[in-house]
Amino acid sequence: MIVGELYDYAVIRQWTDPTMVVVTALAPTVVLGGNQSVDVLDLERVATTPLRRRRGGGGMVLVQPGDVWVDWWLPVNDHRWSADVHEMSVRAGRWWRDALVPHVTPDVVVHEGPLEGDRAHRVVCFAGRGPGEVFVNDRKAVGITQWRVREGAYLSSILHASASSDVLRFLKDPSPGLAAALDHHRLGDLVAVDGEVIVDALALASGEWRLTPHRIIP
Repeated sequence: MIVGELYDYAVIRQWTDPTMVVVTALAPTVVLGGNQSVDVLDLERVATTPLRRRRGGGGMVLVQPGDVWVDWWLPVNDHRWSADVHEMSVRAGRWWRDALVPHVTPDVVVHEGPLEGDRAHRVVCFAGRGPGEVFVNDRKAVGITQWRVREGAYLSSILHASASSDVLRFLKDPSPGLAAALDHHRLGDLVAVDGEVIVDALALASGEWRLTPHRIIP
């Protein structure tokens, strides 16, 4: 089965300006990790759902309308770029922390350690704990992935508006405990403002950017 790429990555590599991309999913879409096989999927169930592949690490994710989905392209000559992959993800997590703190009562914590979680659960991105990801009361709020090339780094982040448990029905053989591992904060239960307010706060927290919208169309 041929899976279309999430973005035109050849075009992204030509961007010379640091760019913040605000992404909108127009319909529920299954996005596979860069090296993830379609063999994990029940393709009959996926047949009516858009399927894409992103570049970068991590497992699959179900993106849905209303998600606060923000990506950043950092060319190598930008002062926020770093050769340290771990530090880049943590930096993005800190931008999210700064954007959320005014709206969230409990502590907002950025995971600065290594990748953690049951290896069997890593088939789905939001079931683990990776560098830079944001947690509130030890429950995940924001997931982060990264794709790096010689021209720069592309950081992708998302705060879901809906539960991720629907992703389980697309898996051929969900591992025990995966549903519980996918319990995460949602936009509406975390903050009392809409996603546009969070996006504006992220733009302020992360610095100077060329801003561009992108829509994922089924």
